Amino acid sequence: MPLHSRVSPFGELFATGARGTLMGNRGGRLHDSERKLTARRWTSKQWICCKLDFNDRHRKVWGDSYTELFFLDEVTAFAAGHRPCFECRRKDAEHFAVLFANKAKRASAADMDRVLHVERLDGKQKRLHRLAIEALPDGAMIARGGEAFAARGRHMLPWTPSGYGVPLQRPRGLVYVLTPPAILGVLTRGYRPQWHPSAA
Repeated sequence: MPLHSRVSPFGELFATGARGTLMGNRGGRLHDSERKLTARRWTSKQWICCKLDFNDRHRKVWGDSYTELFFLDEVTAFAAGHRPCFECRRKDAEHFAVLFANKAKRASAADMDRVLHVERLDGKQKRLHRLAIEALPDGAMIARGGEAFAARGRHMLPWTPSGYGVPLQRPRGLVYVLTPPAILGVLTRGYRPQWHPSAA
């Protein structure tokens, strides 16, 4: 049986047989000794997204350490409020941090985590941001009718656990945005997120 280890753009954890392209965590352990989710959905403000493979490390998923989480792609991880890991994705993380700060000196991981934790959560629920869709950068995700859609060019791509669906014309007006505003700023300033191959 698949673990509840996949992360949706809404930040929810669910089980699926579909494979993701990135992994990550939320600062610690969210599962019990029987590999079941506890009531916790994070242990710290440090929500990161990582490479699937790094330095030939091998781990038992949901073993004695932190709870491994998996994402369709980086666009999904960003929508949920995760940032690149400074250990396994150093180059991406440093580029992200410089754009996050929007100045010569890059933002620290702790500073980014403090900002993102406020922007991604409303209590224990996902925080939505009401913004004009015309101003959203590629890689931003919106919520519409209970579903998630990723902005790419003049289109919106329907999100599913296994990939993106048939592109739809980008609508106009105000929408509910899943991607935190600070990450929208990073995307607007030139960060190019990793997309699942289905987005092509």
